[in-house]
Amino acid sequence: MDTFAHTMNTLFDQLGLPSSDKEIEQFIHTHRLYSGDIKLTEATFWTPSQSTFLRESIESDSDWSELVDELDALLRH
Repeated sequence: MDTFAHTMNTLFDQLGLPSSDKEIEQFIHTHRLYSGDIKLTEATFWTPSQSTFLRESIESDSDWSELVDELDALLRH
């Protein structure tokens, strides 16, 4: 059983993105989702594999889903 607590840093690692706190803050600042009509998984800045991972995390309610929801909220703030 996986008892590792995921963080935003590990989510960014999983997505293959730079994952320091500063790099995450910069990503969020640079990639704002201003329209509520755009689903997180359909944003143009994701690669196909990143988009698939995010979508599958949400659909399967995986242990990543809470962080994916948090990332969605941060990108819309």
